[in-house]
Amino acid sequence: MDITNILFLFNFFLQLNILPSFGFLFDIDGVLVRGKTPIPAAKTAFQKLVNSQGQFLVPVVFVTNAGNCLRQKKADQLSHILGISQDQVMMSHSPLRMFKRYHEKCVLVSGQGPLLDIAQDLGFSQPITIETLREKYPLLDVVDHDRTPDISVTVVLFGEPVRWETNLQLIIDVLLTSGYPGNPYHHENYPHIPVLACNMDLMWVAEAQSPRFGHGTFMVCLENIYKKITGKDLKYEALMGKPSELTYQYAEYLIRTQAAERQWKQPIQTLYAVGDNLMTDIQNELASAAATHCRSVLVCTGVYNPHTEAPLDTKESITETVFHGHRDFRFDPGLVEPDHIVPDVDAAVDLIFHLENFAPN
Repeated sequence: MDITNILFLFNFFLQLNILPSFGFLFDIDGVLVRGKTPIPAAKTAFQKLVNSQGQFLVPVVFVTNAGNCLRQKKADQLSHILGISQDQVMMSHSPLRMFKRYHEKCVLVSGQGPLLDIAQDLGFSQPITIETLREKYPLLDVVDHDRTPDISVTVVLFGEPVRWETNLQLIIDVLLTSGYPGNPYHHENYPHIPVLACNMDLMWVAEAQSPRFGHGTFMVCLENIYKKITGKDLKYEALMGKPSELTYQYAEYLIRTQAAERQWKQPIQTLYAVGDNLMTDIQNELASAAATHCRSVLVCTGVYNPHTEAPLDTKESITETVFHGHRDFRFDPGLVEPDHIVPDVDAAVDLIFHLENFAPN
């Protein structure tokens, strides 16, 4: 065998030893940033994830439950830490790209930010906002039937709105009238029109001293108002955002797409979910349904604080809210036990490289 063939085989086997068989799912808020402030360990961690050309050494997806901005904006917000593409960012609403059967229908969207742009970017061709609905029906006139066209056949909840009372009122109007918000309520309108909801976080991390109410809290309000009026449960056509299985499945799809684009032949066998919130980032059973193996790594720079313990009654009320009822999430204490707890994301990367015996050049 001549020297050329020897060198070829040497380089071939060397490459096999450094090809990744795993991928990272990084939460953003509380792991990489806190509010708008970067967490110092994030930059150090990312220096270990790229080569000298700035290319990622392993497939990486940034998974956030935020849903009130375009994924390009979220990618831009992270550019001061590491240059990433929007294809690596997964918002809570990203799986809606797969719901093509609703893309040509009129949808009522609720949340904050550029809602029409977000909806159109996801593939919806006829979105309308709560503000548009409010302007069209300032008094929700039940007499002038000429002003009551079919407004919505689907409700899409992107995230917590600014004016909760307005959104709660008008979404209830739409649900109880099957999309004719100017008409009287009819209790026989059940099951109601489809509702697609993103981001079930009860709380989220901001630069304030304590966590803020999240979209999950808004959903709890909506569900309880609906049931108080009708005596029936609000039903969701789909729930997405961590910890839903749908989100992990879509994240795995993005990881495998990255590996294919880089022509990495080694199968992706393990996903490492790095997060700061026990209730959303550390859902082992749901995550494991999406990949051969899914390991959870909890960091201490966000919601989770190893030095404080929530009162038992608080934890029980939260778990019942998140896991029971029409969400069909069965609560098991084992589901929120992380595989590993580390101080920050830099320590998480070191740990995972060690576990995978991954030592890139």
